[in-house]
Amino acid sequence: MKKKSLKNYEIRLAGPGEYEDLGRMTARAYEELPGMPGLAEQPDYYSMIQDVEGRAALPGILIFVAVSPGNDLLGGVTFVGNMAYYHSGGSAGENTDYSGIRLLAVRPGARNIGVGRALTGACIQRAAQIGRRGVILHTTDSMKVAWKMYERMGFSRSPDLDFIQGQLSVFGFRLKLDPAESNGRNK
Repeated sequence: MKKKSLKNYEIRLAGPGEYEDLGRMTARAYEELPGMPGLAEQPDYYSMIQDVEGRAALPGILIFVAVSPGNDLLGGVTFVGNMAYYHSGGSAGENTDYSGIRLLAVRPGARNIGVGRALTGACIQRAAQIGRRGVILHTTDSMKVAWKMYERMGFSRSPDLDFIQGQLSVFGFRLKLDPAESNGRNK
């Protein structure tokens, strides 16, 4: 079967009417990853994943989505502008001069066309706009496709951010932004 190609899509802020669908899509995408603990093993984690509305209500949090020209949800990501609300294990929340990226997910039929990269790029751009020194994110061995994408985008492994969630090793990444590029931008 030939893969459907989407020629264009839009990256924008999610509307409240999209939160429930985005939460379900993200939880399903994570649970389907090989080696990723499922809902039965980590019910609190999957509850957090699905609570897009709760995340969106926190200070400095933006929910970006990718949508088709027909307004079909293709993917989404949580941008964390205030690291006090990053809410992961490890030391990431202590990096107050950074922003964070959490819960990137792309619908299966929209993978390998640049949606994940575009969503990540929107977060990087927002971090630069608000004058952050860089961007932090976490990934796992189950997310090797995203891992490689992050490295191609300039993220580097940052073992000081690593932690264990249950029995799952979670690996930190950091992208440093040039402060000169942030000068003069809206804060």
